[in-house]
Amino acid sequence: MKLIRFGEAGKEKPGILIDEKRFDVSSIVTDYNEAFFEENGLEKLKKALESNPELPEVDANVRLGSPVARPSKIICIGLNYVDHCLETNAPIPAEPIIFFKSTTSLCGPNDNLIIPKNSEKTDWEIELAFVVGKKASYVEEAEALDYVAGYALLNDYSERAFQIERGGQWAKGKGCDTFAPLGPFLATQDEIADVNNIPMWLTVNGKKFQNSNTSNLVFKIPFLVHYLSQFMTLLPGDIISTGTPPGVGLGIKPEPIYIKAGDVIELGMDGLGSSKQHAVAYTK
Repeated sequence: MKLIRFGEAGKEKPGILIDEKRFDVSSIVTDYNEAFFEENGLEKLKKALESNPELPEVDANVRLGSPVARPSKIICIGLNYVDHCLETNAPIPAEPIIFFKSTTSLCGPNDNLIIPKNSEKTDWEIELAFVVGKKASYVEEAEALDYVAGYALLNDYSERAFQIERGGQWAKGKGCDTFAPLGPFLATQDEIADVNNIPMWLTVNGKKFQNSNTSNLVFKIPFLVHYLSQFMTLLPGDIISTGTPPGVGLGIKPEPIYIKAGDVIELGMDGLGSSKQHAVAYTK
């Protein structure tokens, strides 16, 4: 299944993609939130759809929100592609680097990117994200995929001056509003033939900067579920973003390139769709 949420920001309804058409499932599901995943909502929805209910079709022009309602946490993995470590002059981690994005950074896949107030170094990062399907604590790696609800496209926007030059942890440059556009949809595991072989790309104003494949991940998803669950309980609906490949603005030579108002950022992954964000300056 491919799950979507649609409608005005803050008032989204749950839906589903069938043959690239959007359908409203709010008569079956309240929302794609922690309770939905915790109560075996994916299987219940699948069974409900097998009975061929009459579902209202949703116009293709209606805004898409994040395919998951605000989760308890958004966990990100830093420096998880070897080439990205090299371009940023960072050592390849012996263990996953973990940081958090604020849940208020989550937004729809095609919502505007708001460049933060006083920002001069807003950067892009295409990433594969996965969503936790059930409560996970001290999970064995061999059983880890049983805890994954599905996969989605995410852009882990970063303000590099806030992140690197302002002291403290990375969270300062990661959690700004609109810094986590997710989607267009959440694809259940059966929709993806091989999650370790997904081509991915990102362009800015039509120029391709990132062009890689999930085969280049240092730490794969089963290990990440196992590893993270040693330090914290993962709750249903939590979003885990697995890191970005090379080609971020910070790594451009001879000088970095950063996003400015008016720029258009597009990104996509095979089987997980594409998204587009227009960059706008912060206003009150």
